[in-house]
Amino acid sequence: MSLALELFDLPAHQFRAFWGASGSLWQSLWDRFLDLVGDNPLALWTVGSYIYTSLIYWSIGLVYTLFDVTGRPAIVRRYKVQPGTNEPVDPGRLRTVIRQVLFNQFCTGFPLLFLMYYLLPGQTRETIRTLPTFVTAAWQLAVCILIEEVMFYYSHRLLHDGRIYRYVHKRHHEWTAPIAITAMYAHPVENVLSNLLPIAVGVWTTRCHISVAWLWFTLAISNTLHVHSGYHLPFLPSPEQHDFHHLKFNQCYGVLGVLDWLHGTSEMFHRSKQAKRDYVLTSLEPVRVTHPDQ
Repeated sequence: MSLALELFDLPAHQFRAFWGASGSLWQSLWDRFLDLVGDNPLALWTVGSYIYTSLIYWSIGLVYTLFDVTGRPAIVRRYKVQPGTNEPVDPGRLRTVIRQVLFNQFCTGFPLLFLMYYLLPGQTRETIRTLPTFVTAAWQLAVCILIEEVMFYYSHRLLHDGRIYRYVHKRHHEWTAPIAITAMYAHPVENVLSNLLPIAVGVWTTRCHISVAWLWFTLAISNTLHVHSGYHLPFLPSPEQHDFHHLKFNQCYGVLGVLDWLHGTSEMFHRSKQAKRDYVLTSLEPVRVTHPDQ
């Protein structure tokens, strides 16, 4: 092999070596995890997924709730999207939200996990133990994201239909300035139609490995908590679009904003001051300082 070819092949060789070692590391960690909790597919997809998603939801949600209840640390209040709201949050309203979310998680989320398992063919101990490749996980996550955007946008717009809204979706919109854990504060019908199915259908469509499903659940749950939080914190997803939706009701129905742009349901938002603040903050200066109201 010529020197030029050897130099060209060196980075590729290093990447293959790195990725092979990395893949072996993750597989080893996954095997240890399954040795600890067991590799029964039914138990992992149902009870395991229920415990895992609940831990993600309430661990992140608890942090934001402590901000809202205590007002501490004081510096966090500088990042409020709607200053003066939920400072502190009303205890009675908070208890109502917690009860509804717990009900939704157990009475709608848990049964759907059983349905998800029985609609996924070929779930064996052997397939559970073998992690997918990076490329497989990447395209499956991309498909899940696209499916969620389509299903959430259209189901969300349906719930805003005047014939349905007051019976179902109005409960979620009791909060014009939402807090993180109101992400699943919804009528059970809405929780299934607009919160759970847009996430689950991607898993069914791709028939992904449970590790990819858990990664997808983590991304989806953490994102909805952040955009409902009422805080535009550094290095986290911007909540501006969805917060604007709660404020104005008929704008910004989607997750990514692509279908809002296509259907013209974000025009008012893009003319607003909030649109200038709609980016991932990469400094410690709050967006309301960089882009003040006046």
